[in-house]
Amino acid sequence: MQTIGHFIGGKHVDGTSGRFADVYNPATGEVQAKLALASQAEMDAAVANAAAAQVAWAATNPQRRARVMMKFVDLLNRDMDKLAEALSREHGKTLPDAKGDVIRGLEVAEFCIGAPHLLKGEFTEGAGPGIDMYSMRQPLGVVAGITPFNFPAMIPMWKFCPAIACGNAFILKPSERDPSVPIMLAELMIEAGLPAGVLNVVNGDKEAVDAILDHETIQAVGFVGSTAIAEYVYSRGCAAGKRVQCFGGAKNHMIIMPDADMDQAADALVGAGYGAAGERCMAVSVAVPVGETTADALIEKLAPKVEALKIGPYTAGNDVDFGPLVTEQALHRVKGLVDQGVKEGAELVVDGRNFSMQGYENGYFMGGCLFDRVTKDMDIYKTEIFGPVLTVARAETYEDALDLPMSHEYGNGVAIFTRDGDTARDFTSRINIGMVGVNVPIPVPLAYHTFGGWKKSGFGDLNQHGPDSFKFYTRTKTVTSRWPSGLKDGAEFVIPTMK
Repeated sequence: MQTIGHFIGGKHVDGTSGRFADVYNPATGEVQAKLALASQAEMDAAVANAAAAQVAWAATNPQRRARVMMKFVDLLNRDMDKLAEALSREHGKTLPDAKGDVIRGLEVAEFCIGAPHLLKGEFTEGAGPGIDMYSMRQPLGVVAGITPFNFPAMIPMWKFCPAIACGNAFILKPSERDPSVPIMLAELMIEAGLPAGVLNVVNGDKEAVDAILDHETIQAVGFVGSTAIAEYVYSRGCAAGKRVQCFGGAKNHMIIMPDADMDQAADALVGAGYGAAGERCMAVSVAVPVGETTADALIEKLAPKVEALKIGPYTAGNDVDFGPLVTEQALHRVKGLVDQGVKEGAELVVDGRNFSMQGYENGYFMGGCLFDRVTKDMDIYKTEIFGPVLTVARAETYEDALDLPMSHEYGNGVAIFTRDGDTARDFTSRINIGMVGVNVPIPVPLAYHTFGGWKKSGFGDLNQHGPDSFKFYTRTKTVTSRWPSGLKDGAEFVIPTMK
């Protein structure tokens, strides 16, 4: 059986802690690899390696750093099929969805090719008599990222690409559930010309996370995962004096106005709600039709679409809609939440709990579930389900519909489907959610804008990718400069002011 270690100093390194985790094939339930879990000492060694490599990398001019990103993008395109297959094998995504995972990360690498422009400072000539003033954006040093299972290619690249383009060295602690692709990405970065030690992948569990949060050399930490852990990482990292950005859970609503195209809205909901088995932080999990007539029409169109979803392993072909959940624990958790929804009185229109796939009975498969008449007080409304479950919460009016996402504790993404420009404009202006879609069900910004939620979906004042990422991974130094002019005015004892 394969044993997966770490990637430190530009090479594969065996684990030495003696602790291992199982890596499963979610389609079969079989253990396909053993993953070494790092100790404090192993993390210390990786950080020391990164710190030693970072000095020369920071001194490399931004254009040369950008050329590494150019080559990295070429290599990602070259190895797209290989990366997607490895990702699907450990996560369970369909191959087209796995390629989308890689491409969304690749687009951030493309954005980072613009590092020479993004790192430019500011300059003021003649700020005072013979005084010039300028600012520089400089790297932090060694930074780290703690990334989730659901996007094992995209989110690591969202973290390490801008960090490295800024001149930092990076410690990546990926999810222990699907660790192969992050290591493959690190290999490609070395092939692209990145010096050894600038990007290190250290696999582990909470011990590795705590080692990152407590290490005095690590200057910044980026995290994506559940809100409970996001709050933990944010509070502990900030207490240690680090710059921290954390992105947590979500409960994304999609409001359907009476004037919306019902066919378009239903198709959007099925794709956004059930893609990747619902294991997306931007998945739409709550549909909010406005008015009983709208709700009845929506359910009439949704139910047969959900019943017709094609479920299977990634090896079944590109026409599979979604695959298994990532672990047996995730499967039991989602089924338990569906059971709770039934107990609470929600109407289960489509029940996928008993789905079983011939030949894959031990896999973590579940059919799509569709609830109607869900209310704010129900657990299935309040909780992020993270599975193939779509809930319909009916609203009498637009204001009632608006109140649902506005009053929810999460604020990651939201969408509205309407043909009325006034309604759309009012919605985008008033909604207290970080990412908003108008007739777009999954409003994930492109790489040159920033990605981030509000409320309990995001902690920290800077978002992921886009211009914010270059601000997060650098600090500003401002220089006030005056060269001797030959004039001798004597000592000055008053703080300099404008004259």
